[in-house]
Amino acid sequence: MRDKLVSPDEIAGRLRSGMTIGIGGWGSRRKPMALVRAILRTEVRDLTLVSYGGPDVGLLAAAGRLRKVVHGFVSLDSIPLDPHFRAARQRGELAVAEYDEGMVLAGLRAAAARLPFLPTRAGLGSDVPALDPELRTVRSPYPDGEELLAMPALRLDAALVHLNRADRHGNAQYLGPDPYFDDLMCAAADHGYLSCERVVPTEELLRGGPVQSLLLDRTHVDAVAETPRGAHFTSCTPDHERDEAFQRRYAAAASDAASWQAFHDEFLAGDERSYQAAVDAAREVNG
Repeated sequence: MRDKLVSPDEIAGRLRSGMTIGIGGWGSRRKPMALVRAILRTEVRDLTLVSYGGPDVGLLAAAGRLRKVVHGFVSLDSIPLDPHFRAARQRGELAVAEYDEGMVLAGLRAAAARLPFLPTRAGLGSDVPALDPELRTVRSPYPDGEELLAMPALRLDAALVHLNRADRHGNAQYLGPDPYFDDLMCAAADHGYLSCERVVPTEELLRGGPVQSLLLDRTHVDAVAETPRGAHFTSCTPDHERDEAFQRRYAAAASDAASWQAFHDEFLAGDERSYQAAVDAAREVNG
């Protein structure tokens, strides 16, 4: 089995401007934030981002790296809406496809199965089809004759996900309460990129827990980056919970350009090690 262990910056270096990228996790939970921060250290831009969005969307929007966001929501969970995403939308800087959460799921499933679309009831009866005139419906060919929404496949050039444990080969395990849809993200993508809290021997992935917690297998993973606290400031239960104080600081920094520049200079101007050191230093200062 191939050794796929690399650094976050090496993963970011494989991305190209104009790509369609899926980012796993859910809101402000188990986002591959170290990989997002690594993108900020590249010149990659003009991205189409597919996400059940959180600060991944916000950081990339604040840096001007996004052309379009395909989403079911963009929330920080304890803060209803990511302020950087909201500001970019209000300035008219982003194209968006605002889908029902179930529509995003159907689009990922279609892409994972290499189908052009999947029929779904999600979105029917809402304003989503009215706001997106490119959406179509199909009628069941069976006696029920039901009209269903034909959700187009959300095919990805690359997927970025973060899990609790992985081996060097790309098999990965979640230990928290929810797998989210990280496996579908990777199956829907031409290339899957994984960060994890800790790289362990393969046999440890099978020890002491249900095999069902193995969410990803190596066939859908091109590279693995070991990134302790790599989901910060989002949660990665049980390794760490969401850093609510830091999230509030992130959101408050969106209030004006000077505040965001100060936040950027303190936390985002260096590499991942510098980021984690700055977070620790800020925690000591603020108690």
